[in-house]
Amino acid sequence: MKRRQLLKHGLAATGGLLVLRRGGPASAMFDECPVVLPQGPTLPGVDIAPYRYTVPLLIPPIMPRASRRHDHGSHYDYYEIAVRQFKQQVLPGRMPMTTVWGYGSIQHPETFSYPAFTIEATWRRPVRVKWINDLKDPVTGHFLPHLLPVDPTLHWANPPGGEEGRDSRPMFPVGCPPEPYGGPVPIVTHLHGMVRVAQESDGYPEAWYLPAATDIPEGYAETGTFYDYYKRTSPLGHLWEPGAAVFEYPNDQRAATLWYHDHALGITRLNVYAGPAGFYLLRGGPGDLPPGVLPGSARTRDDCHGSGTYEIPLVIQDRSFNDDGSLFYPATRDPEFADVYIPNGDVPPIWVPEFFGDVMVVNGRPWPFLNVEQRRYRFRILNGSNSRFLLLKMDNGLPFWQIGSDSGFLPCPVERDTLLLAPAERADVIVDFSRVRVGTPIVLRNLGPDGPFNGGPQPPADPETTGQVMQFRVVPARSRDTSTPPHRLRLPRLKPLGDVDAVRRVSLNEVTSTSDPAAGPIAALLGTFRPPGSDTAKPLFWDDPVTENPATGSTEIWEIYNFTMDAHPIHVHEVHFEIVDRQPFDGAPRPPEAGEEGFKDTVIALPDEITRIKMTFERPGRFVWHCHILEHEDNEMMRPYQIGPTPPDIPDR
Repeated sequence: MKRRQLLKHGLAATGGLLVLRRGGPASAMFDECPVVLPQGPTLPGVDIAPYRYTVPLLIPPIMPRASRRHDHGSHYDYYEIAVRQFKQQVLPGRMPMTTVWGYGSIQHPETFSYPAFTIEATWRRPVRVKWINDLKDPVTGHFLPHLLPVDPTLHWANPPGGEEGRDSRPMFPVGCPPEPYGGPVPIVTHLHGMVRVAQESDGYPEAWYLPAATDIPEGYAETGTFYDYYKRTSPLGHLWEPGAAVFEYPNDQRAATLWYHDHALGITRLNVYAGPAGFYLLRGGPGDLPPGVLPGSARTRDDCHGSGTYEIPLVIQDRSFNDDGSLFYPATRDPEFADVYIPNGDVPPIWVPEFFGDVMVVNGRPWPFLNVEQRRYRFRILNGSNSRFLLLKMDNGLPFWQIGSDSGFLPCPVERDTLLLAPAERADVIVDFSRVRVGTPIVLRNLGPDGPFNGGPQPPADPETTGQVMQFRVVPARSRDTSTPPHRLRLPRLKPLGDVDAVRRVSLNEVTSTSDPAAGPIAALLGTFRPPGSDTAKPLFWDDPVTENPATGSTEIWEIYNFTMDAHPIHVHEVHFEIVDRQPFDGAPRPPEAGEEGFKDTVIALPDEITRIKMTFERPGRFVWHCHILEHEDNEMMRPYQIGPTPPDIPDR
């Protein structure tokens, strides 16, 4: 395998540390530095695969509210949700439990789970959440360090930098690469897909906060730059307190499948991988269908086993494990390039360009099974992986009827043999098992690659591990199915966006090491683009001045020029958009793919192509757009953008 390919695969088979010492004249400056040789997870996926389809699918229960409240004429649902560390039986059989992080209601300790319980929201009834960072020991109150290796050389939250150095790329003296960060962990929650939300409630990456622990080291910043600013500007700021923030979501958009997850600067990949993520289902309003039309649920708030449940959310993720049950994530890059690790070069010593686990996990369980009756089911599918693109297919050829995507229903149902989902994309589908013989096992397969996705022909995932996702077992129907057959569905009418006020050109770029070009990519960047003959592509870093500043109420088309070798799922906060078309650099435009005709919040931008999206910016504020390959997002492939005028007192980046 070529060096660049090894790096691009994120050293998915690497991780544990074998410590050696260098010597000799050629490496005198490193004589006291340990050399780390990458190893794979000590419990490879092939050793777990024999237990496939031995544990049932867990259906996330409904998150309990703290209360329904009435405040100055406003009715809203109120939650108090924390992130905590706990052990959970993730692996099958008698394998060890896994230490994970997860969200849960502080009034109901039994609700802490990976993945999190589902928040059920109602159209035009706001939801207010007190998000709590509770990553501390419940007995001593001391902070809990990260479960995974944190690279402190990135541009990240950087609590050790204090108020002056937080939210920055720290500098290190020449010598040995720094050890992984072991201090208190910053978090801030983003509700992915919520539109028209106030900037203070969006989960801005620099609005993070540490737990209210008793042993925060002296001089550490306990909050991010924008936490302090938003606490002053938010109408709910008086409710914020150490270790917590209060966000409100208007829920005035079309019914849709949303999800919530961490979004702290430069550490999102690790925080999400550790477990904090959950579904947020918005129902009702003119963008929804009446009860009974779609396969539904008789599930209560306490039910997680799915009896009589015909609408089921599925979050699909790839993970790797060690033989003690712990999560595995790479702890180093290729040691061949240790000579140019930061601070002796420009190669981050721990960060990897992508990560691909060797175990497929659905709703927190590896390769589960689900008994399905001979009837129609509605599945809300989320690709919750860090880097992996999924290409899903039933092994018996049973089709998916896709009725919705990221931001609600499509114009009409689409029959599909396969579903392509990039990280963060969702698909709302109906699968009809009514004509499948009782006793038939059906495997949901993944035909996507075990590496970066480029949109062209690629070898499929390992058929024995990552090429399988879960199993359906057909059982007799318990009652008559009264839902409408998908081909007869009339979905809610879509109101297209209005006239275009401006066309904006942006770019996707890759940065290669200048210390040793053979080391491959050291970051991915967003930027601007101008046609040849002017400035062409201009890659920009997170802290460069804002370049995207749409006017409040304006509608723009963004042309996304992808100059990298791989596809990137681009997510724009605060808005949903229409995909206009895609166009090869040297070819003609083509319309959106099947299943992309509705509103979306994440779009696949293919290499050597222009991807055009159209969106309206309704609410002023500071938001972000980024690649949702989390390893990319954490290392510069994210940019702030400002809707409307920039306030004079906003923190200077």
